[in-house]
Amino acid sequence: MREVDIAIIGGGAAGMAAAVGAYKAGIKDILILERNDSLGGVLHQCIHNGFGLHRFQEDLTGVEFAQRYQDMVAERKITYMLRTFVIDLNKDKIITAVNPKQGLIKIRAKAVILAMGCRERSRNNLLIPGTRGAGILTAGTAQRYLNLDGYLPGKKVVILGSGDIGLIMARQFVLEGVSVEAVVEVMPYSGGLPRNMKQCIEDFDIPVYYNSTVSKICGRERVSSVWISQVDENRRPVEGTEFEVECDTLMISAGLIPENELTEQAGIAISPVTKGAVVTEDNQTSVRGIFSCGNVLHVHDLVDFVSEEGEETGAFAAAYVMEDEALSVSERSSADRTCVRIKSGNGAGGVVPQLVRKDTARETVSFMFRPKAKFKDVKITVTSQGKEIFSKPRAAVSPGEMCKITVGAELLRQAADILEIGIQEAEHV
Repeated sequence: MREVDIAIIGGGAAGMAAAVGAYKAGIKDILILERNDSLGGVLHQCIHNGFGLHRFQEDLTGVEFAQRYQDMVAERKITYMLRTFVIDLNKDKIITAVNPKQGLIKIRAKAVILAMGCRERSRNNLLIPGTRGAGILTAGTAQRYLNLDGYLPGKKVVILGSGDIGLIMARQFVLEGVSVEAVVEVMPYSGGLPRNMKQCIEDFDIPVYYNSTVSKICGRERVSSVWISQVDENRRPVEGTEFEVECDTLMISAGLIPENELTEQAGIAISPVTKGAVVTEDNQTSVRGIFSCGNVLHVHDLVDFVSEEGEETGAFAAAYVMEDEALSVSERSSADRTCVRIKSGNGAGGVVPQLVRKDTARETVSFMFRPKAKFKDVKITVTSQGKEIFSKPRAAVSPGEMCKITVGAELLRQAADILEIGIQEAEHV
């Protein structure tokens, strides 16, 4: 049984940033477990720019962004194990993993940080009827084929969903000589960043069908066409509105899901909205000493915010380890963990964190959430028993961009046991 102070599951942007944050906070005995051949995760296949504008004040590619954190890990001589797949995590913070060289590995950690990232929704998740020929793949898979393996997935593509990866791939397909026949989005607005809609879709005159879905896939050996239908208020295809579009590839970019199997396995409470862990203001889960950050906690819009959250979580885990070592067993068990519960109010979806401890040592607490629709001239409000205790004006918000507000911890402590964060029309913006 190997013993470490902090074990981090996942070596992508969140995991590397968490390791750096923990090291800066004073913990040196850190181990990163990564299932791939190198640190960096999905960033290695992101050859487009737009990364690092917030974190490094530079316009980097995903590959360059990953290299920055790989260099930080190397400079600090932080230990990591590659090609290592975690198969079990329990409440005692004991990790079971396997890799080709050492076989079965057992690791006991004083604190564990979950940073496994997320996965894409597939055809099975969306229940699209029709044949099952070749040419149906997710946007991330298409990105890997093109950018890492050097394969062009198809020549005539229809994209289902307007997630950011799909929008970026639409532009790259056009630049590679592929005909992008349509982008089909079930909502009345795009699920991606506005800049990606402008630079990747509008600038290339790619047709977009809102309030629509792919209702049927045709083609035996390979996709030959898809049927596009309008949807009703329940997002179900409306009979009689369908039309056929010829294509050889259907690329799905319909959102991301946190990789939360290990989270559930450890008995950690899961949010039905974010599909990630329920956490307190220090990103600690319902199991003491296990923390969560990045896309496994809640799906972010920018990797800059993933890395920022990762570094903060690493520092929180380090503080936990140092504080826990200083406390006696009786002090640990009697520690006050009474929490204020945070709810998603009008227009807000998936507020994180969901809990704030009343004995928190933090001076401020930041909350992140996704708007449920596009709004203009609004204010983000925090209410206690129907009374507004904090607000922040915003000119516009949309589902493609995360909202973040920072509230004084003293204000939260003095409020009721349940607070609500929502979006309201502003009187003056």
